[in-house]
Amino acid sequence: MMRGASADAYAATAGALTGAGDAAAVGRDLFGVADLLRSEPALRRVATDASIDSDAKAGLLRQVLSGKVSDLALAVVTIAVAQRWTASRDLADALERLGVISVAKSAGGDAGRLEDELFAFGRVVQDNPELRDALSDPARNRDDKSRLLADLLGDKVLPATVALVQQSLSGSYRTVGVALADYQKVAAEVRGQGVATVRVARPLADADRQRLAEALSRNYGREIHLNVVVDPDVIGGIRVETGDDVIDGTVSSRLDEARRRLAG
Repeated sequence: MMRGASADAYAATAGALTGAGDAAAVGRDLFGVADLLRSEPALRRVATDASIDSDAKAGLLRQVLSGKVSDLALAVVTIAVAQRWTASRDLADALERLGVISVAKSAGGDAGRLEDELFAFGRVVQDNPELRDALSDPARNRDDKSRLLADLLGDKVLPATVALVQQSLSGSYRTVGVALADYQKVAAEVRGQGVATVRVARPLADADRQRLAEALSRNYGREIHLNVVVDPDVIGGIRVETGDDVIDGTVSSRLDEARRRLAG
């Protein structure tokens, strides 16, 4: 979450994404620029130095990027470097987030599927220690990790999912799993949705899932996308996490509470 000047800079830059263009390509280009700024500290310092004329900074970025990124991506970057950023790293973070928004928009009518695939692959990473270790191993370079992900995903998921899973290797988040969770939230926000993680002991029936989604949507005033996690440790009942809000009606939590009371 950006604050202060960076929040205003992000808002000003995001307005440029309303232009027409290939959303998937723009997203990939913005990811590339974000990666470039992170890998080139000197360029990043110049691009975010408030004492340097914005036209001079825009001219430098055009020289570096012209012919390598789309016109819309270049326009976004040009607007971004004209803004005042609280911290130099905020510029790259903002461009990455705008890239996520562009890629999410490229999914079009499959946006709900994109959210589900990001969540599902995040669970795969979380539940597979060997994969998790391979993706966090500093001895393996990014290209090696990228090939591993490409082999795992193949053509089984949307191109937008592949693009975002690959971007999760950028190192801008603490872990790949954290990146995927945030990307899913951004994808939901693009559709004006919120995200709720629901933990149950056994799969929800379609009717129960629909009723829960409708109840949460009424409560939060917008549509809620459900991530359902089947967890036998829940025993029974349900736990719903929506942002910082937690509704815990599981049998396991009630048993834990009873144990604490009995213990004194």
